[in-house]
Amino acid sequence: MDVEDTLLAGVKLITPRRFGDHRGFFSESYNRRALEAHGVDVEFVQDNHSVSQEIRTVRGLHFQAPPHAQWKLVRCGRGALFDVVVDIRQGSPTYGQWVGHELSFENGRQLLVPAGFAHGFMTLVPDTEIIYKCSDYYAPETEGALLWSDPDVGIDWPLAPEGAVLSQKDAIAPRLADLKTPFVQET
Repeated sequence: MDVEDTLLAGVKLITPRRFGDHRGFFSESYNRRALEAHGVDVEFVQDNHSVSQEIRTVRGLHFQAPPHAQWKLVRCGRGALFDVVVDIRQGSPTYGQWVGHELSFENGRQLLVPAGFAHGFMTLVPDTEIIYKCSDYYAPETEGALLWSDPDVGIDWPLAPEGAVLSQKDAIAPRLADLKTPFVQET
């Protein structure tokens, strides 16, 4: 398992090893001990799986507030997506900054998203599946969102945002300037 740091502290790009032959491949998509060896000690309690049928489907940018804040370990089961995280920890030196990586079935990459970051993605091909582990259970009363197209954040989406397929909730999420973040940078 290859684990790389990103420009946002705590956010990691993970590439599990694949062992292939004429039948296909085998990959260990999650190994707690391997992550602990890289300083990640998180217990995941829930797996989520969604399918987006249309290209340019945007889901996010979402988070859960304490006491049900979540870490996520995100991967693509089929297709391809551009996965994005934004630092929403008040007082963080990278507050409002983002990183994004393409996750696809072909590249097998995963993104580790700590609590304190808003998370979302854009599908790059039709019928894309996203599969992710969460460190806390879904708690709708703690849900929050950040506007995916906030010009102050300036996410450089790989496909033109015109024609993006959105939920109503995501279309009207607050901008960073209006977000009352429940997260504070830990020192």
